[in-house]
Amino acid sequence: MSILSIHQRLETSGARTALPFRLGNDIWLGVAQLAEDIEGTPPHMNGGNNDIDALLFKWVGEGFEPQARIPAHGGEDIEVFRIGDAVFLALANLRSGSGPYEPNVASVIYRWRDERWEVFQTIDTFAAKQWRHFTFDGRHFLALAQGLTLPHLTAVNPAQSCILEWDGAHFVPFQVLDGLWGYNFTHFTVDGAHYLAYADHTSESLIYRWDGKTFVRFQSVVDKGGRAFSHFRRNGTDYLAFARIDGESVLYRWNGGEFAPYQTLGGPAGREFCVFEAGGDLYLVRICFIEGTPADPKTDLQSELHCWQDDRFVLAETFPTFGGTDAHVFEANGARYLVVSNSLTADIRFRTDTIVYRLGV
Repeated sequence: MSILSIHQRLETSGARTALPFRLGNDIWLGVAQLAEDIEGTPPHMNGGNNDIDALLFKWVGEGFEPQARIPAHGGEDIEVFRIGDAVFLALANLRSGSGPYEPNVASVIYRWRDERWEVFQTIDTFAAKQWRHFTFDGRHFLALAQGLTLPHLTAVNPAQSCILEWDGAHFVPFQVLDGLWGYNFTHFTVDGAHYLAYADHTSESLIYRWDGKTFVRFQSVVDKGGRAFSHFRRNGTDYLAFARIDGESVLYRWNGGEFAPYQTLGGPAGREFCVFEAGGDLYLVRICFIEGTPADPKTDLQSELHCWQDDRFVLAETFPTFGGTDAHVFEANGARYLVVSNSLTADIRFRTDTIVYRLGV
């Protein structure tokens, strides 16, 4: 019996993230879109018109309905978070234009006020790919994964991945990191210590540790190809899943001093994880993006749903994705759903649906 069944298809274009979040009693979904197809142009995963809005849907009755749009330029990520009573939405913009493209663009932080999203703060970014909010000791941080290392591009805006901190009124620079082609951050704690895992494409993917004043290098995972980290704790033991685009995804286990390789989770194409519990069981979704090269990518792949059994993940089900980029679980009307964003069709076009699955667990 299949665990996943398609509940709804959402019309999106080059979707890079699909984030469910709550505002009051309502369930919303934010979709950042990278690009839309340009009629008469040859297909290419790095082409298209990047000046395309992010989409906001609201759950009405039994599914999501379109509600609003937010201006974006090569939208890569949406992060929604709270500081006190204020609700913020941070949008990461990769680049603008439809060729030539400009990666020196502002990414925007919005604030929810009077039933709409108002511009709160703009941050000069260079090929931004993810915002990640985390908090501890009463402090609020916003990590930015960004950058490209292509010889024909020149960074005018700050190019390295970094961390901003809330000063009570705005987000201000806190720490610049080493990464030059960042994708993903994950904050977690082990034995009371704070860690920040950072995935990078051309620089090292690293785990940083908080020393009381700043995040310092703690452990290197790989030297290139990093896409995402996801932390979870099971039976008192900490684990860290790592996705790599050009190599195996690996599950690491905390051995008391560092994270050591514990289990492989599939071959190349790893892009993102979603870890969730249901009925006392633990599940991990591994989203696959592309195999091959940007010039000749294979986008129609099988992403995976794993179930935790006997202290290991066991493959429970595969499902088709097309340039898969993101996945999140949410609950509505007493049922549990998995939303998966797809970004590229098999023939390398951007117009492909984001899928909402109902979970039979």
